[in-house]
Amino acid sequence: MMATTHALWGMALALPVLATAPEFAPVAFVAGFLGGLAPDLDLYTGHRKTLHYPIYGPIVVVPAVAVALLAPSAATVGLAVGLAAAALHAATDAAGGGLELRPWEAGSERAVYSHYHGRWLRPRRWVRYDGALEDLGLAGLAGGVLVAAGADPAAALAVALVAVSAVYTLFRKPLAALAEHLAGLAPSPVVPYLPERYREA
Repeated sequence: MMATTHALWGMALALPVLATAPEFAPVAFVAGFLGGLAPDLDLYTGHRKTLHYPIYGPIVVVPAVAVALLAPSAATVGLAVGLAAAALHAATDAAGGGLELRPWEAGSERAVYSHYHGRWLRPRRWVRYDGALEDLGLAGLAGGVLVAAGADPAAALAVALVAVSAVYTLFRKPLAALAEHLAGLAPSPVVPYLPERYREA
């Protein structure tokens, strides 16, 4: 899924906090946004493996949420929402396409790495690829819920993220060709640092 979709759904996880403990809502929205994006910081160092934990992630969320409920504070609530957003990111990557430059071709059987199983989980392709129309639909759904909740400035950020998602969806396939072209122009010392799917293109 798109990074924007992950960020929007991470922010949506903060909505129960807005409803029950609004004083912690600002930190929860920020934590959800950052937690939704954080796993993709491994883009250049083992993407969907180094920082993606589809099995261990949800397990860690349970005690974090319990602590936040028993001892609510900005720190405990933020940590719980951030970890939940990161876990959701990793889990939903398995629902998408494979880890390849053109995932709409369905040539890869690697979706996200499970450290628990010691192997790659296969892509379910319920969302065919990042930037597919169904991906945009999920981004729009989360964005719409955030706007309906009326939690400014989170609602304004949600609108911006949905707009970015729409532009990315429009240009998703041409961007793959551009990335392949630019990767081909990279000097030899840089090539080992490019994501594997660009080197294989």
